[in-house]
This record gives sequence, structure tokens and C-alpha cells, in this order.
Amino acid sequence: MSTANSPGPAPGPRSDSRALTPPADAVAPVRHPEAPAPGEPLGAHYDHCFGCGGAQPHGLHLEARAGEGVSVTAEFTVKPAHQGAPGLAHGGVLATALDETLGSLNWLLRVIAVTGRLETDFVRPVPVDTVLHLRAEVTAVAGRKIYSSAVGRIGGPDGPVAVRADALFIEVKVDHFIDNGRPEEIQAAMADPDQIRRARAFEVNP
Repeated sequence: MSTANSPGPAPGPRSDSRALTPPADAVAPVRHPEAPAPGEPLGAHYDHCFGCGGAQPHGLHLEARAGEGVSVTAEFTVKPAHQGAPGLAHGGVLATALDETLGSLNWLLRVIAVTGRLETDFVRPVPVDTVLHLRAEVTAVAGRKIYSSAVGRIGGPDGPVAVRADALFIEVKVDHFIDNGRPEEIQAAMADPDQIRRARAFEVNP
């Protein structure tokens, strides 16, 4: 079982936390000229995605929108199926919500990228029926490496912070999914006649 603010000793500093710090030669992210306009819903990138897909009965059904610059906002409501401890969101579900929101940033860069590292801080418990308001932004790009951060608040977009994360995404080719995914799902996604949906199916999977 995993829940936010689980009791136990605080972990020591990680020797590889520097992996989330952009190198000196990193550059500022550039929003793709064909990226969705600020305020535009991004929709589910894949119907069977646990984070945003509508075909997952117990998924997060997270709804993301393009923000200003290279940022997105998102919301998800904690349901009883998302519990870890009685009445509280499972910590892994909250990490998934952060990861899903961070992954949505790739649609603004118009690249295919996967999660390389995700470091999450659980600041306060998130009760069932709470709407988690998330915001994520890309902070830097260095070659194939995309550095980003996200925060989740309760009580409103400006409410108290409940969770936050820093992440490193790695740009990949579609071969990453073809070589590692289950063939039935890969073939079904690639057979979609909608070119944009076909491309987005391979958007944010780890």
C-alpha cells in the first residue's frame, strides 16, 4: 500500500538527483508553431491510457489544456477506486497524475518523449472526491533531454500545494514503442485512419 505522507524515516539525498538539473548548455524550450492554442483541450492521447483515456473505467480521466508558453494545466478528481488509505488518494495514483500532466507537455513541443526520471514530493494528503489542479511546464531542453516540473494543488488552481514533481523526459522515435509494446495494441493504434490520433497514441508512454 502507498499513500501520500506515509509514516517512516525520511530518505537521504540521492546521489543521482543531479540528473534532474539541466546542464550548462541547455536551452529554453520553444513552443511548436502548430501546438494547440492556450486554453485548448488536449484530449486523450490514447483511449486506453490509464491517465487520460476514456476507455479505462478506473483510470484518472485526467483532462489537460494547453497553457501559455510551454505549459499545460490539468484536473483530475480522486475517486474511491484511487484510494491507498481509507478516504485518501494512493500515492502512486498522485504520481501518475503528475507524470501524465508532464507527459502532455510533449504535445506542445511536438516530439515523442518518454519519462526517464520522475522525482515526486508528497506535501499533504489528498482526500477522495478532491479535485487536483495540476500545472506543468518545460524548463529546459538539452539535445534529446527535456526537463520539466509540475505542481498539484487542492481547493483550486491557487490552493495549497499537495504534490509536486521534477522530471526528465527523453525524446525517442516511434520504434521505441514498436519494439517494446504488445503487438496487438501497437497494430491497432497504427491502423487508426486519423493521422493525429495515430501520432498521439505514442506520445507519453513510459
